[in-house]
Amino acid sequence: MENKVTTLTIKKMKKEGRKIVALTAYDYTFAYLIDEAGVDLVLVGDSCGMVCAGYENTISVTMEEMLYHVRSVKNGLNRALLVADMPFLSYQVGEDEAIRNAGTFLKAGAEAVKIEGGEHVCDLVRRMVDIGIPVLGHIGLTPQSVHQFGGYRLRGKEEDEATRIKRDAVLLQEAGAFAIVLEKVPSKLAREITESLEIPTIGIGAGPYCDGQILVLYDMLGLYDKVKLKFVRRYLNLSDEVREAVRKYGDDIRNGSFPSKDESY
Repeated sequence: MENKVTTLTIKKMKKEGRKIVALTAYDYTFAYLIDEAGVDLVLVGDSCGMVCAGYENTISVTMEEMLYHVRSVKNGLNRALLVADMPFLSYQVGEDEAIRNAGTFLKAGAEAVKIEGGEHVCDLVRRMVDIGIPVLGHIGLTPQSVHQFGGYRLRGKEEDEATRIKRDAVLLQEAGAFAIVLEKVPSKLAREITESLEIPTIGIGAGPYCDGQILVLYDMLGLYDKVKLKFVRRYLNLSDEVREAVRKYGDDIRNGSFPSKDESY
């Protein structure tokens, strides 16, 4: 197994042409498993609100909820870089409060934080980086702005918006972000941004030309099957397997075959 992944490792991977493998995680068990499987970056995403708590979107997620998941995931990681998603209103109200919240994530075990937004968050990113808090940027479709955008639609399709996203990427790099997530943008735009930056891009629904890829773990494993997204490749269909396993468990209890003599003291 390779040495511990750091933000410097992630930046070096772009220079060496090595793709960055990233996934979300929300608990110790899955964190341990994906770390053992060689994932480079683990994001404790505010997507936990949807896939773990059943919220309609990510806006309802609190700092307290995120801190619980960060601590749980930290206990399962040895190699991967741990990034904490800063939830809605944990960084928008004021820079001092944002820095305090980001520092709380680092105290809980995170090694970097992720912030949604472009030019309007760059001053905050710069301040955080200056005091030793690594920041992963996030532009394109930013789920915390779902009500402003009017849904989870493709971003950067129109020329003026594409130009703005490209500008945001450059400004985030200048502010000191160590990498940028590009979500749900045309692959051509993602390629232009990736080729123009010195720091890595990590795509989700942004095509094959980014320096790495990230998916929500529950989507990739087919556990969260309420929504089917074009950009998600399902490597398993665990939702059906779980349902079937539980049905068999119920059948065995009802027909008296579980527990057996061998499973009894």
